[in-house]
Amino acid sequence: MDLPRLGGRLRTTLGGWSPGRRRAVQAVLAAASALALLLWWLLPSNGPSYPRRPISFATGVATGVYETYGVMLKSDLRTALPGVQVNLTHTEGSVDNIKRLVSGRADFTIAAADAVANYQGPGKSDLRACARLYDDYMQLVVPRDSPVRSAVGLRGLRVGVGQAGSGVNLITRRLLMAAGLNIDHDIKAFPVGIDTAPAMLLSGKLDAFFWSGGLPTAAVTALAAPVDRIKLVQLGDLVEKLHTMGPAMQYYRQAVMPADAYPLAQDHQPVATIAVANLLVTTAHADPGLVERLTRAVIDSRDEIGKQVHAAQLVDLRTAVFTDPLPLHAGAERYYRSVKP
Repeated sequence: MDLPRLGGRLRTTLGGWSPGRRRAVQAVLAAASALALLLWWLLPSNGPSYPRRPISFATGVATGVYETYGVMLKSDLRTALPGVQVNLTHTEGSVDNIKRLVSGRADFTIAAADAVANYQGPGKSDLRACARLYDDYMQLVVPRDSPVRSAVGLRGLRVGVGQAGSGVNLITRRLLMAAGLNIDHDIKAFPVGIDTAPAMLLSGKLDAFFWSGGLPTAAVTALAAPVDRIKLVQLGDLVEKLHTMGPAMQYYRQAVMPADAYPLAQDHQPVATIAVANLLVTTAHADPGLVERLTRAVIDSRDEIGKQVHAAQLVDLRTAVFTDPLPLHAGAERYYRSVKP
């Protein structure tokens, strides 16, 4: 197109109009130019297109790592997904999150790999992963003066086992089974999460509670300091037994909570336990452009989110693609291919 010639013709045409009509047309053209500039500024200049509609992100209990991570990620998504309103939803945890996702009550969520593998309900084949995030560490918390030295010592005690829809509850049941305990008969089980269990422990309503989360979890840190009130009990002696209980146990690995996770509660010593990977999950129906941009935001925001959610520092481009038991979403796969050396 010959823009100079077109501009000359436009000026000639405008020159033949009355001053009032000329000013009106010029005002419309100026407004159109301003709108085009605004759209250029607000909309991404590159990258895939995506639907600009609200999305729901299911997180977890109010003081858990999932919730904190979701709040931080939401802030970064304002830049990564202009025009998309991200709504966070409190949940009971991994098991609840998966059910919300397949039922359409959530568009994205975080869930532990063992809970994903354990789900056998409607929509299972539609589940897709965006990224492997960080590992959850199983934590057994008891008062400092408790005689409990392993899970076997919980017999007859009042134990917080996580809410029914949480990944904590799923793992706790399996750990107790590995320890030779029946959750319904050998302990007094309380279905409470990290939002209420610490206060119950301090008030004497619980003798112990299980928690599965990234290190450190703020609620456990607050419980462990500034005074020496609790201790972490090792669970490493159950790993081999767990692995003999069937293929579903392959998602648990032997792990060690470093001495500086909760220094006072660990007597500045490492504590053996089990760990399981967390996945960022969506469904096959999610828009590929939306997923690609969100996945990029997750990887790019690692350092910033990691300042407050220490576990997020472990999000890594090299390991993010290992999302067993789920295949990658097409949009996430497209992102990883675009950044592959």
